[in-house]
Amino acid sequence: MSVLIFLDQADNNIKKSSFEAAGYGAAIAKQIGVAAEAIVLGTVNDDLTTLGQYGVTKVHTVKNDALNNVDAQVFTKIIADAATAIGATVIVFSNNFNGKAIAPRLSVRLKAGLVSGAVALPDTTSGFIVKKNVFSGKAFANVSINTAIKIISLNPNSFSVATTSAMAEVIEFATTITDAKVKVTSTDKVVGEVPLSEAEIVVSGGRGLKGPENWGLVTELAKLLGATTACSRPVADIGWRPHHEHVGQTGLAIAPNLYFAIGISGAIQHLAGVNRSKTIVVINKDSEAPFFKAADYGIVGDAFEVMPKIIDAVKKMKGIS
Repeated sequence: MSVLIFLDQADNNIKKSSFEAAGYGAAIAKQIGVAAEAIVLGTVNDDLTTLGQYGVTKVHTVKNDALNNVDAQVFTKIIADAATAIGATVIVFSNNFNGKAIAPRLSVRLKAGLVSGAVALPDTTSGFIVKKNVFSGKAFANVSINTAIKIISLNPNSFSVATTSAMAEVIEFATTITDAKVKVTSTDKVVGEVPLSEAEIVVSGGRGLKGPENWGLVTELAKLLGATTACSRPVADIGWRPHHEHVGQTGLAIAPNLYFAIGISGAIQHLAGVNRSKTIVVINKDSEAPFFKAADYGIVGDAFEVMPKIIDAVKKMKGIS
């Protein structure tokens, strides 16, 4: 018996959210008294033995370039084979794009109960109860899984990971790779910035910036903080910023440690995509803007007056003239 953790990768490197999933899976394994094992599909450059610091004892790999592009059906078959081979009773994913595509398929294949969007360790004192977000993060639900095999996908940035100096054993997993039914002919990727789903700090702007010519206030602060830039839906719709920067209920849901909202009123659809941020800072000249109710820190003022002062303060803190 064991806990199996799927470690997602992109561009031949393990994703940040997968390290959190590894620590979460290892904590569950400790709870129920079994080993924590992981599986990595595709070719990665990382030293997989270092995954032991997150509590993983074994890492099963399938090194094949054909698996560098995710095909949910192919991945489901391989993960199911691995889970069966090692006798996994709990399987853990990160609740990202790939986890959302694979976990439900695996649930059907293994006849396993699934809870997506978990935010805490399961309560195993009486059964197996998992806490998750519901209603776009406005409430929580406690869901009981009663099946022999249990699948959990963890919301990114919802579990604090402690590391050790342990090392993991890396093992080649022998499996048959079925032909993908989806063929990737080309991929367009944004380069030179941390993906929003992985970003620790996000600086986001809205229509309050009045036009794309003023976006330098956002990008300059983001550069100083090592942050990723984002925007509200109207900004993307009118073409001020590319659509991949749109965060909110109809865009990308994110959970950074720090989220700056500049000139964004805070409509419910936007809040639904960013309310899992650990700290929210709102800058808006409208003191009645809904975003202030969700903010940890709020500045009522004109962004064109406030932002230069913040940028200067950050430069001073960093010793930049």
